[in-house]
Amino acid sequence: MTYSISEVAEKLDLTVYTLRYYDKEGLMPFVERTPSGTRLFKQSDVDFLKVIQCLKTTGMPIKDIKDFITWCFEGDSTLQKRYDMFKERKAIVEAQIKELQKTMEVIDHKCSYYESALSEGTEELHRLNLGNPINN
Repeated sequence: MTYSISEVAEKLDLTVYTLRYYDKEGLMPFVERTPSGTRLFKQSDVDFLKVIQCLKTTGMPIKDIKDFITWCFEGDSTLQKRYDMFKERKAIVEAQIKELQKTMEVIDHKCSYYESALSEGTEELHRLNLGNPINN
């Protein structure tokens, strides 16, 4: 079974424009085309695009994703490079998660702050307790 570019865009929650951009950037050399140039996506192509989408989500530059795709086509000789790349991505995502957890702590604190201020009808209780109007 094959899928059209619009079907793949819908499956991956991407735009057709994004998929065309990926193709233009050389991120989809695995996608077959008809003689008239229409892209024909197999399920394995969709699965590979999910990996590309994942790497993009981590902030990986297109150039590095392109390197990864090249390594995939080069075969087993690049297994270590691909493993190292994913270990690096994992470390980056773990750092992002830690930062987001710190951000969530601040947001939770501020929600609690405003919840109690709303309950009391004033934030004066916080100003009196903290002695610093900047803490709101």
